Amino acid sequence: MDFLDLLIRLFTVHGYVAVFVVLLICGFGVPIPEDISLVAGGIIAGLGYADLHLMCAVGLAGVLIGDSAVFLVGRIFGVRALKLRWVRHLLTPRRYAQVQAKFERYGNRLMFVARFLPGLRTAVFLTAGMSHRVSFLRFVLLDGIAALLSVPVWVHLGYYGASNREWLLGWIHRGQGGIALVAAVLVALAAWALWRRASRRRDLLRAHRTRRAARAGQRADDADTRRS
Repeated sequence: MDFLDLLIRLFTVHGYVAVFVVLLICGFGVPIPEDISLVAGGIIAGLGYADLHLMCAVGLAGVLIGDSAVFLVGRIFGVRALKLRWVRHLLTPRRYAQVQAKFERYGNRLMFVARFLPGLRTAVFLTAGMSHRVSFLRFVLLDGIAALLSVPVWVHLGYYGASNREWLLGWIHRGQGGIALVAAVLVALAAWALWRRASRRRDLLRAHRTRRAARAGQRADDADTRRS
């Protein structure tokens, strides 16, 4: 994997700063695989060029600051962000409409799931900021929880596979497939939760209407009794 080797050489020479900067750039939708970058950081820790725990912290910082910067671009500029060249390239009108539709369907849960969807992550975070429907604190909370689940996994994978490249590459592919599966399960769970909530609301509304009809009928009966 030539790109992985390139990142390993870059991180070995420039250390934590290079890891942080690369992950920060990933947040802006630059086509650099975030998972491979985290694995490369874990590898240099496994080879003794960095501390494992500090590498996890740097990875989390790079991921969260990059995501937050993208969210704030959408938050500050609103729909005007679509006039920025890199945003216009990343968030085409069709993709923007698709992400908005997903927000309508899944709500804030989409931001958690988006962390596991490299192709949609930046578009979702931009749209979340542009919509002004999500507070920055809620965004950081949801994205932070998702990052706490994913970032240490990739860094530790690189750390333990530093001396066994074939084993590592096999688990990278398994990990990518596993994350896609987890994302699909999360989306399904979110859809089920929304269906359950809508069902409960319909039941409550139906019960409320039934009670109102019963009270109205009782008042009519009482009025008839008084007239008789």
